[in-house]
Amino acid sequence: MKHRVGRVEQEIQREINDILLKRVRDPRVEGVTITDISLSGDLQHVKVYYSILSGLASDAEKTQAGLDKAKGLVRSELGQRIKLYKIPEITFEQDGSVRYGEHIDELLRKLHEDEAQR
Repeated sequence: MKHRVGRVEQEIQREINDILLKRVRDPRVEGVTITDISLSGDLQHVKVYYSILSGLASDAEKTQAGLDKAKGLVRSELGQRIKLYKIPEITFEQDGSVRYGEHIDELLRKLHEDEAQR
């Protein structure tokens, strides 16, 4: 069963990326990258993790609003592209790991600068 969930997750991630790129016309959703998908074992709910290039909180809020508004379109498109008994409910959530990685990079860069000054 786990193998099937993994396969379905990959397919959903690929299709949502394509849908956001080609079908969603909302400018708030431009530049969104789907980083991960978490599908429940019963295939009823999917959490879609995304990242954006901007670190501004206002941009993150606008992107989240755009994605929330596009949920219906994304789900109906998924229904046409993927053969599942029931298309899962979609929840979009910003991926914090990307920002955390950038924070670590920044700390390492500062550390190297401090060492170079000594």
